[in-house]
Amino acid sequence: MIASVSGRVAAVSPDGAVVEVGGVGLSVQCTPGTIARLAVGEQARLATSLVVREDSLTLYGFADDDERQLFELLQTANGVGPRLAQAVLAIHPPREVRRAVSMGDLKALMQVPGIGKKGAERLVLELRDRLGTTSSDTSLDGPAPAGLGSVTPVAPWRDQLTAALVSLGWTGKEAEGAVSQLAPVADEQVAATGGVEIAVLLRQALRLLGRA
Repeated sequence: MIASVSGRVAAVSPDGAVVEVGGVGLSVQCTPGTIARLAVGEQARLATSLVVREDSLTLYGFADDDERQLFELLQTANGVGPRLAQAVLAIHPPREVRRAVSMGDLKALMQVPGIGKKGAERLVLELRDRLGTTSSDTSLDGPAPAGLGSVTPVAPWRDQLTAALVSLGWTGKEAEGAVSQLAPVADEQVAATGGVEIAVLLRQALRLLGRA
């Protein structure tokens, strides 16, 4: 199993990145929140999980080891494959996933594309006693983990955020609407740090679209 990759980020796309390791470019599927913290040309470390199928080998990447472990644990529930497990972590950080499962918060779980009421109930029933809490959980809008750049230059933030939302299943119009609503928040970040924290904006955009 490939537990992690470390190297220069060679490319970034809406659904993943290419990380150069020992002269080999590894394609890694990532959540939008993780992708938003990567920058081409910079060094990065991703915790990874290799999913083996008869016709494919897919490497999934995560911001830290805790997120990877939760990704793997989610797949032990009936009906949850790697794509759906990744979708859960794209919508909610690990702390929020644990809270939703332990509290039986079906509404929060149903915010994930592909999870209906029955699916949410199954997650709660099968995982409630297996999901613990860890001291490494970060707050919902906390800073990016060490080694992943959290601040993005001002110019491309709108395009990056829109692409991330579209990759999660919303239409371009819906994504652009959420991005426009978050422009004042981005302006505040620029004034405070000189850049834009895409991961923070992404979580706020998902909340806006979820309420809509």
